[in-house]
Amino acid sequence: MTNKCQWWKQLLLGIGSSVVFYTIIPLPYMYAFDFQGVARFAPVIGLMIGGILGLFDALLIYLGVPALTGSALVVCSWMAITGGLHLDGAMDSADGLAVGDPQRRLEVMADSATGAFGAMAAIALLLLKTAALTEIEQNRWLIIMTAAGWGRWGQVIAIARYPYLKPTGKGAFHKQAIRSYKDWLPTLVLLIALSSWQIFLNRNQIFFATAMIVSGSAIAIMTGAWFNHKLGGHTGDTYGAVVEWTEALFLCVMTII
Repeated sequence: MTNKCQWWKQLLLGIGSSVVFYTIIPLPYMYAFDFQGVARFAPVIGLMIGGILGLFDALLIYLGVPALTGSALVVCSWMAITGGLHLDGAMDSADGLAVGDPQRRLEVMADSATGAFGAMAAIALLLLKTAALTEIEQNRWLIIMTAAGWGRWGQVIAIARYPYLKPTGKGAFHKQAIRSYKDWLPTLVLLIALSSWQIFLNRNQIFFATAMIVSGSAIAIMTGAWFNHKLGGHTGDTYGAVVEWTEALFLCVMTII
């Protein structure tokens, strides 16, 4: 019984630490949390964020808010609830990749000033998300949840598979915590289960569920692989970029399906 209680305590502390690290949601005793292993729970936090946004989206639809305005409000809330953490990484990554000299890319990414390419990347991401959500009429809450979940699962895969390019940095401790398939497999099962549960309610949804699983996992993996190809590894900024681009591209694919 003691071991079971200890296991549950560690799990709750891990989730609580991840909530504080990845969102602006305040929790009691937030300064007592240990952030070393928060990346393992990132997809769970993504599903939580997606659930909150899905409820907000449902409220806007109930109130009769037009689709475009409602989608823009959801995307702005999406950015706000994370404090712009991942979007900032996507902007810094874009500035770094725009530099012709590969040796200077990490230096540019470390600069807190936002360049033209970073601003353009942010505009593109926000436009893609807003436009895609506007076009999606059914299963919006589920698509928002899975988009946020797959984005953060892609981050975990990037941490596990590719080298970290800095000896220190805001993402270095993630690399130390994610070491084997045991750190990403449970959340993969969770995402597959979330995408598949509707099949039990309606077997006609099997194509939609399969498409969500295949496209979500493929985009998450390929996005991390692309940044690794361009930089030879990852940084904390590219982890955030993987989240943002996976979310945006997944939403775009869902408009087709």
